[in-house]
Amino acid sequence: MPDTRLKLVFAGTPEFAAQHLKALLDDDRHDVIAVYTQPDRPAGRGKKPRPSPVKALAEAAGLPVYQPLNFKAQDDRDALAALGADLMVVVAYGLILPQAVLDLPRLGCVNVHASILPRWRGAAPIQRAIEAGDAETGVTIMRMAAGLDTGDMLHIVRCPIGPEDTSASLHDQLAVLGGPALLDALDQLASGTAQPEVQDDSLSNYAAKIDKAEGDIDWTLSATELDRRIRAFVPFPVCYTQLGEDRLRIWRATPETGSGQPGEILSSDKSGIVVACGEGALRLLSLQLPNARQMDAAELLNGHAARFQPGTVLGAR
Repeated sequence: MPDTRLKLVFAGTPEFAAQHLKALLDDDRHDVIAVYTQPDRPAGRGKKPRPSPVKALAEAAGLPVYQPLNFKAQDDRDALAALGADLMVVVAYGLILPQAVLDLPRLGCVNVHASILPRWRGAAPIQRAIEAGDAETGVTIMRMAAGLDTGDMLHIVRCPIGPEDTSASLHDQLAVLGGPALLDALDQLASGTAQPEVQDDSLSNYAAKIDKAEGDIDWTLSATELDRRIRAFVPFPVCYTQLGEDRLRIWRATPETGSGQPGEILSSDKSGIVVACGEGALRLLSLQLPNARQMDAAELLNGHAARFQPGTVLGAR
C-alpha cells in the first residue's frame, strides 16, 4: 500500500494560522517538519520583540522555525529546498511567495483562504464579506499560483453570516472550520484523488486591506449599510464618529426605523442611543469615549447623559 504521509512545511503568522498549525499537529496523518513565520515584531508597552502565535506554537512543539524577511536571497530559497518537503501549507503568512518558492516543494503550495473563492480575493475577505451584506462565507483550500488568490480550488466549506456576526466572531468560526477542511484537502492530494476547480475570474472582487480612515462613519449612508460596516470593523479598526471634540467609537449597533438629520440623536435612554441615518436609524448599543473602556449605552449615559441629548448631531466638526 503506498505511503500517503506528506512531509509538510507550514508558513503562517497570526492566531488564525496557529489554529490551523495546531490542527495539523493534533492529527497524525501527516508530518510537519518545519515552520516559517514573520520575524518577531515589537509589541506591548515596552515594544519588545514578540514571537508570532505560530512561532510560539511551533517552538512548544519542538519544530525548527525560519523567519526570513522575504525569499529574495538565494540562501533562504536553498534552506527551504533542503527541507525536502512534499508540500508547503500557507495560512495568513504575510509574505508574497515568488513562483520560484511555490515550485520548490514536490507538490507545490496550498493556501487556506478565509472566503468562498473567487468572491473575495485579497487581504480582508472576512471584513469585506460582512460589509457587503453577504449571506455566507467560508474557507477555501486552494493551490497557490503567482496571482492574488487565483489558484485552483481544492476544497470549500461554507458558513452563514448571521445578523449579529462581527469580523471577530466570524474569524473564530472560520478558524474552527478551516482545520478539518485543510486535512481533507491534504488527504486528497496525498492519495491522488484531488479534483482542482478553476476559479471564474469574472466573479471575483478585491478585498482591500482595511484602512483606519474607513472607520469614520458617514451618517448619510443607510442604517443597514452602517450596521454592516460597524460589525465588519470589529475588532479593527472599530467605527467612530465625532462627539464634539471627542472621537466616539461604536462597537455595536442595530438598525431600526426613524428619521431626521443624518447624525442627529433622536432619543437616548438605557435601551440605546438612536441616531438618524440617510435612511432609517441606528440604535447604538455599545460605545467607547476616549481614555475609557467600552460600555453599553445605559452605563455610558449614567455619567454622560448631557452629551447625548436628542438634537445633538454626531459627526459634526
